[in-house]
Amino acid sequence: MNRWKVSDCHIANGEYCLKTLIKTAVYSLFLINNAGDLFLEKHWKSVISRSVCDYFFEAREKAVEPDNVPPVIRTPHHYLINIYREKIFFVSVIQTEVPPLFVIEFLHRVAETFQDYFGECSETTIKDNVVIVYELLEEMLDNGFPLATESNILKELIRPPTILRTMVNTITGSSNVGETLPTGQLSTIPWRRAGVKYTNNEAYFDVVEEIDAILDKSGTTVFAEIQGVIDACVKLSGMPDLTLSFMNPRLLDDVSFHPCVRYKRWESERVISFIPPDGNFQLMSYHISAQNLVAIPVYVKQNISFFETGSSGRLDITVGPKQTMGKTVECLVVTVHMPKVVLSANLNATQGTYNYDPVTKILVWDIGKLNSQKLPNLKGSLSLQSGAPKPEENPSLNIDLKIQQLAISGLKVNRLDMYGEKYKPFKGVKYVTKAGKFQVRT
Repeated sequence: MNRWKVSDCHIANGEYCLKTLIKTAVYSLFLINNAGDLFLEKHWKSVISRSVCDYFFEAREKAVEPDNVPPVIRTPHHYLINIYREKIFFVSVIQTEVPPLFVIEFLHRVAETFQDYFGECSETTIKDNVVIVYELLEEMLDNGFPLATESNILKELIRPPTILRTMVNTITGSSNVGETLPTGQLSTIPWRRAGVKYTNNEAYFDVVEEIDAILDKSGTTVFAEIQGVIDACVKLSGMPDLTLSFMNPRLLDDVSFHPCVRYKRWESERVISFIPPDGNFQLMSYHISAQNLVAIPVYVKQNISFFETGSSGRLDITVGPKQTMGKTVECLVVTVHMPKVVLSANLNATQGTYNYDPVTKILVWDIGKLNSQKLPNLKGSLSLQSGAPKPEENPSLNIDLKIQQLAISGLKVNRLDMYGEKYKPFKGVKYVTKAGKFQVRT
């Protein structure tokens, strides 16, 4: 998953650790796409030249994958703190030494706000809504300091775009900026607006887990951990007070909660008690690092070899299900970063399709749904540059997959109880397991 989260500091409408707030000022923000094009910049204090991003571009070139760019880059006069979300780099410029996780968490909030407002966080969407983007950034930071980051408050300050509102604004020259102070700003519950009413009351939770793992050539687990989040979509009238309990809460020992969660209740009873924000939000994130608790859902039998003579090599890869608890592995993709001397690949896939890019030297085998009755296999020959020395190391395999209705850690929601309101809401829980950084060494 490669997401850094703040577990001991909540960003919630100006409620910060004072010492952290005094020192943490974001001077500028640059948005950079995968191709290295800087397509948006915002400055809160003095204007900082785009040339400061040259240090970021150097680090990007050295990193094989976008996720491997160092989150903190030191320059002679600034610190560049960045995240990578939805094929976009969010690069912030800081002038003094600060707790990096605080800034990283804020950058994630910016990306999530764009996702909430526009339906997706992409370069095209940001460019299409550039006015609202600048209005949001102006409200989220005040003179470089985080101010309003809760979605409910922002939506009262800056109205989300709609086709009708866009047409009216174009004709009348008005803007999306609200004229009154958000009710949440004056409340002890700043993340929830007052007077919420719905015809259909519903609360849905998505338990999403990503496996980060390294397997050696024999299939033995060298490293494994799980990064999990619980995303919520709560549309309930009034001021409901919810309690979410788990069948096996002891699995969760490294957790980070939304500010709405009563932490003392979690510490004493291992239940999540909260008055929810209205709409979509991330209730909690968690990290499971105990290797014995991490089930590896697939196994890989592979043999990649390069011959001393003949300028050729062989490749043979088979993938099969391992610990899937009876669930089907879907969206299975195997990616191999080949050595530079590999010119082409002549392979045969029993399932799915493969593609080898001779420029990037990347082999992608898109298997799709894993059939346990007939295991998918990819094998064939590799052509190397004539006269080039044999590669010193064999390439690693990167695995991508998805398993519906399964939390690979075994985490299960027991029940959701509601207090403070008399109606009965619709409730639901969905589980998804994905591959994060899942690597098989050859």
